[in-house]
Amino acid sequence: MDNNNKPVLLFVDDSKVMRLAADKMLGREFRVEVAENGVAAWEMICHNPSISVVFSDLAMPEMDGFTLLKKIRTNEDDGIAGLPVIIVTGAENDEEARSEALRLGGTDFISKPFNSTDLLARARAHAHYQRERKELVRQAMIDPLTRLGNRRYLQHRLRQELALASRQQIPLSVVQLEIYQFNQLFVQLGKRRTDMVLMKMAQLMRGVVRKEDSLARSSVAQFTILLPSAGANGAQRFVERALKVSEKLAFQFRGKPQQLPLSVVIHTPTAHTGLIPRQVQAVLDQQMKKARLAGPGAVVTDGPDEPLATARAVPSITIEQALTLLRAGKSRVVVNALPDLKRQLAPLLKLIEQTPAGQETA
Repeated sequence: MDNNNKPVLLFVDDSKVMRLAADKMLGREFRVEVAENGVAAWEMICHNPSISVVFSDLAMPEMDGFTLLKKIRTNEDDGIAGLPVIIVTGAENDEEARSEALRLGGTDFISKPFNSTDLLARARAHAHYQRERKELVRQAMIDPLTRLGNRRYLQHRLRQELALASRQQIPLSVVQLEIYQFNQLFVQLGKRRTDMVLMKMAQLMRGVVRKEDSLARSSVAQFTILLPSAGANGAQRFVERALKVSEKLAFQFRGKPQQLPLSVVIHTPTAHTGLIPRQVQAVLDQQMKKARLAGPGAVVTDGPDEPLATARAVPSITIEQALTLLRAGKSRVVVNALPDLKRQLAPLLKLIEQTPAGQETA
């Protein structure tokens, strides 16, 4: 089997002899990574998401196996917290060590001295389990309508990208695009046609993201893009491209083409150790509230500046659509759109005020 296609195991032991023995016993079926203590092992686990099983000794310098196991089980990344950890115990403290490791979340145990048959059996069983688990997790992270990642996927990827940005001191930007007043669009078009709009939006966004970016449908009418290595200026350029292609989202309403306005948020967090997705999401939520209040086509960025009205801002509904909705008894939808309707009517109302009585029919 090609070494790159082999499942990856991590064997942690302060004995060089044990590390060499494990590599020899497992190397034909697995790619074996080794670490001499818990500190080195933890660094490898955080940086190598392909590790599928961990074998760990208990008595080691710098960080022992108990501490390593606890760090794995309490990590916020589900991929790390769910790793199978097989504890390698010595005969001198076998029962006591097993009891403590089991309490901390150890998956399985193997006693020294071990043989190749026992070691391979455990490695195969837990690597197979981890493959199935990862596939189930992957399926749970997919939005069934658009086939993009869902909110769970977004949180998973955001956690990874924040950690990478913090370690390497590189920028990370997050962009959110939300269909403005989606509820009104749903009323106008119905579920089938709005689903088609969402699928079209997903298709268009796939065409503008880079290979290293992460794209997710993070809410009913909201799409979030993670842009690693992109600062505020790079994120602005991405938004310009995204808004340009989103012009293709125009739809027909009662025989007339209608543009689909978006609310846009750009956030470039200062990544540091301890920054978690929940904190970033809180900022995004506040910014999106500002964008919605600012009206269709608004772009909200970090800093004290007011929301930027984009050149392609369009009304949420037209006068004709409002009249149609009123005739259908849907006055609440029209009430929500009154600010936009007033702006559309302003030139006509001004003309009426300026026209002397008696000249309207002239």
